[in-house]
Amino acid sequence: MTQRTILVLGASGLIGRFITDDLRARGFRVVGLARKLSPPQRMSTLDLELPILTLDTAALMRLMSEHAVDVVVNCLGVLQDGPGGNTSAVHRDLVARLLQTIAGSGRAIRLVHISIPGTAEADRTAFATTKREADRLIAASGIPHAILRPGFVVAPSAYGGSAMLRALAALPLDLPAKEMATPFQPVAVDDISATIAWLAARDIEDTSVKAVNWDLMQSGPITMAGVIEQFRFAFGTAGWPHVAMPPFMLDLGARLGDLASTLGWMSPMRSTAIAELRRGVTGDPSAWTAATGIVPKTLADTIGRHPATIQDKWFARLFLIKALILASLIAFWLVSGFIALFVSYRAAAGILTAHDFPPALVDPVTIGTSLMDMSIGVLIAFRRTAAVGLAAGIIASLGYMFGAAILTPDLWIEPLGALVKTGPAIVLMLVALLTLDNR
Repeated sequence: MTQRTILVLGASGLIGRFITDDLRARGFRVVGLARKLSPPQRMSTLDLELPILTLDTAALMRLMSEHAVDVVVNCLGVLQDGPGGNTSAVHRDLVARLLQTIAGSGRAIRLVHISIPGTAEADRTAFATTKREADRLIAASGIPHAILRPGFVVAPSAYGGSAMLRALAALPLDLPAKEMATPFQPVAVDDISATIAWLAARDIEDTSVKAVNWDLMQSGPITMAGVIEQFRFAFGTAGWPHVAMPPFMLDLGARLGDLASTLGWMSPMRSTAIAELRRGVTGDPSAWTAATGIVPKTLADTIGRHPATIQDKWFARLFLIKALILASLIAFWLVSGFIALFVSYRAAAGILTAHDFPPALVDPVTIGTSLMDMSIGVLIAFRRTAAVGLAAGIIASLGYMFGAAILTPDLWIEPLGALVKTGPAIVLMLVALLTLDNR
């Protein structure tokens, strides 16, 4: 058999990145395509950055022809409509163009599509309904395809919901009892990759795998509580006492997550995520196992082969705290600037006047620094400009400290220690800046 070429769409995501690297290790030629790749994800000249969602059928056909693609693996997905993407555009419209491209390519190409488990009757979100629409388009296309429906994916990396569950496992916190009892069948990400490798090795004319639809997950029943408990064994927190959050806190967190998403933050706790969590993850992997001979790894085997390192523990502990750090910094800059400009303007200006600041500059400096503070808060609030805002906040804080040392040195020993407290604020902004990356 000649070496097969596999095109992975969404090669920067949790599943896409793993299978891109793993399939290469298995001997396949893999082209990894993503809208944006982080520097560590550019492992090969075949890792490409392209605006996937704007590629028309002609561009997709050129891409598949140039790389002589034999298998297309679609790992693209977006949880919720917002600045980060549109569910219909990502799940349905792109798949329609893919099908049109494959059908008109004149090549024998198999499509492997990563979908979701469950039934259409239980779909309640745009995420689920558009995923299901794509499934129906693929099934009706007549092209060789495999629709894979993985359960809760356990991988060495953690983004979004998988990171949130690790955070719960590392902290003495539980979801409400009803959510903890939700069925939640997991799957090891390497089982997904092994399945794609098995499909890629099959002849395109093999009628037994021309159109398959498989659930990929552990066969035994397991709940959300069971998944979190297994992570707790890995983190060494299984014996800790835990406090269950009240249901309204989960709903409040989802609303706050939706608000954050309008600012460009991809919070794992959004209304769609909570709705899908409450729906649960269930399926029947027997057809998949019978066809491929792959026996799904249990959650204990999967996590047991990757015991928590100190890096894992730090990440899990800081994951939820990161949002609190950013929110507190946004409030700090916005509120401090607002108070100086609107609430205690005379007191703020009086500090400069009392230290013999040139009268003509008192008002411009007071107004200018207040507006600068509020602008820093706004910059931090938006994901696209957060790094600039944090860097500006650090520079501004250092400027306040050095400026005060020259112009108003007695403020360093005032009873409330306002300037002394600026040092820890700088450190906190540095922590936020260094943990800003999502993947």
